[in-house]
Amino acid sequence: QVQLVESGGDSVQAGGSLRLSCAASGSPARDFCMAWFRQVEGKEREGVATIAGDGTTQYADSVKGRFIIPKDSAKSTVQYLQMNDLKPEDTSMYYCAIGYFVGVCRLLSEEYNYWGTGTQVTVTA
Repeated sequence: QVQLVESGGDSVQAGGSLRLSCAASGSPARDFCMAWFRQVEGKEREGVATIAGDGTTQYADSVKGRFIIPKDSAKSTVQYLQMNDLKPEDTSMYYCAIGYFVGVCRLLSEEYNYWGTGTQVTVTA
């Protein structure tokens, strides 16, 4: 059983930075994708970024150039999401997730099997 715990959420002003962490216990028995999603209450969950075991990353268009998953954490039990130049529209609950690797890591929530409980990020104008 894989358990994920996020931390690092906070309230910051626009233009600021945050670093989210996701600690995993009980690693999956095979190659996996790790991803970050976000969700505002009443809206659909949105994929933010994902990283495969070989370090390949994918980002949502809305965060490209601002958010980064460090590639050296690809196979680590602690995953990070560095968020720079934050905007009010980044305000959301952020979740980390693990899914089994089937050739490519995608930002589709249905492809992820394990989820954390989330950490809140609030960006004020």
